[in-house]
Amino acid sequence: MTQELDRLPADEGWMERALELAQHSIGLASPNPAVGCVVVKDEMIVGIGRHEYDRKDHAEIVALKNAGEAARGATAYVTLEPCCHTGRTGPCTNALSEAGVARVVIATTDPSPAVGGKGIEGLRAAGIAVTNGVLQFQARKLNDAFAKHIQTNLPFVTLKAGLSLDGRIAPAPGSAPRGAPVFLTGEKAREQVQEMRHAADAVITGINTVLQDDPHLTDRSGLPRRRRLLRVILDSGLRTPLDSKLVRTAQDDLLIFCTVAPTQRQRTLEALGVRVERVAACEAATDQFATETASRGSAPRRSGVSLKAVMKRLGELEILSAILESGGQLNASALSGGHVDKITLFFAPIFLGPDGVPLLQEPITKTLLPIPPTIECIGHDVRVDAYLRNPWGES
Repeated sequence: MTQELDRLPADEGWMERALELAQHSIGLASPNPAVGCVVVKDEMIVGIGRHEYDRKDHAEIVALKNAGEAARGATAYVTLEPCCHTGRTGPCTNALSEAGVARVVIATTDPSPAVGGKGIEGLRAAGIAVTNGVLQFQARKLNDAFAKHIQTNLPFVTLKAGLSLDGRIAPAPGSAPRGAPVFLTGEKAREQVQEMRHAADAVITGINTVLQDDPHLTDRSGLPRRRRLLRVILDSGLRTPLDSKLVRTAQDDLLIFCTVAPTQRQRTLEALGVRVERVAACEAATDQFATETASRGSAPRRSGVSLKAVMKRLGELEILSAILESGGQLNASALSGGHVDKITLFFAPIFLGPDGVPLLQEPITKTLLPIPPTIECIGHDVRVDAYLRNPWGES
């Protein structure tokens, strides 16, 4: 019998409920994947569970404990292939077998080399019927960052920008006071940006954006998260102002990458709760946050902050996902260096003219072939999402 014929009419409905539970794991599960599980018997839910990193138990274990003896002979719907190895907890495949579950319906296989289909094999070896691939697309979107990180130890990076119809991300420099909010998009679009920050482990910007805009870069969604959103600044010369909003609100959630040797300024920043790390200088022009401009129209000078080194370090810190919210220079460098996995653009119905700040401040050095985008109207704005690569490693 083929996998498609093995599906039952009710499978998608129950999996949608499991996906809702997984959605509520966002912000609470990282650096583990967001997973939801529903145990169903006699067309009734007898157990539910989601994964929260601090509580250790995987979604399947939570749901089985919730179901108790009712799990025997039931069907478990889980958004990610159950694990078959011992990590912080024992194998979920063993727990499902011991609980007497008769059938397991899975949304997607686990991209981890330690699992990657072995969980399904283990379930079938235990005599449990398995159906895989139910609402796979929706399930994978929830864990794009986990898929990228578990296979590469690098963060999944989304370049996010609000921009005008003529491709400008801000009015001409100097047209507004430093730190004064400039909103191109409407309230609904800005709410979605906060949801994106909530789902991310870090947000990255460059020193020029800090000097020009004086942003907060915080998660203001109001949703619970287990660790603060890490705010990352690429600042080769440690020029971040001590009175900036980022520094004044630092609570071990502000990390500056620089290229200079330790100085008194670094010690001052660290005393204010800022983490400062020195990274290697760039290896190539496309591997850096390339320029710091003294004034508009002046010749650029190379900053030397290696994006490759930054991404490697963020991966080591178990940063699974990062949003790039910066200016045209860093945007171009990140795209040219191949560090961006996805682009999310919010187009506002406005033109800012030739003096506005462009999305890309210099030509990108490589051809990009985005996977066909999704387009959505958000109030009066238009949201465009496009993947530059599939983090699951499949065509």
